[in-house]
Amino acid sequence: GKIAMTKVRIICGGEQFSAVLEEELAPKTCAIFKKMLPIKNQIIHVRWSGEGMWIPMGDTRWEGLTYENHTSYPTKGEMLIYPGGISEMEMILAYGSVHFASKVGQLAGNHFLTITDGLDRLYSLGRKCLYEGAQPITIELEAAF
Repeated sequence: GKIAMTKVRIICGGEQFSAVLEEELAPKTCAIFKKMLPIKNQIIHVRWSGEGMWIPMGDTRWEGLTYENHTSYPTKGEMLIYPGGISEMEMILAYGSVHFASKVGQLAGNHFLTITDGLDRLYSLGRKCLYEGAQPITIELEAAF
């Protein structure tokens, strides 16, 4: 049968976005992510990856998180989580063209979330992040439908 879709709300830099979790494509990642909600952090502009913003997670490691539905080329509105390994654990949100990388080279992250509402406002948030610096971000459960 059809998997119920989980909606999340992203509040960042004075903007609000709706997104869905990619539970069919990345079931394990989404299950782990849901347990971590709500997430309150800050998001900063990427240094190597192009038009993206990222949430550094430092020494945090999520138990059981491995590669699943992973890519190095997310499209606008897609969020990846990098489980950690050669670089620190992080989440990256593409607002334009992204080639996910770090100072040690190309990375791949699990595509687990896609923005469905507010995509037209995402680019200006990315530029705000670039020119004004770190923005507070909250990711919380909206509803299951």
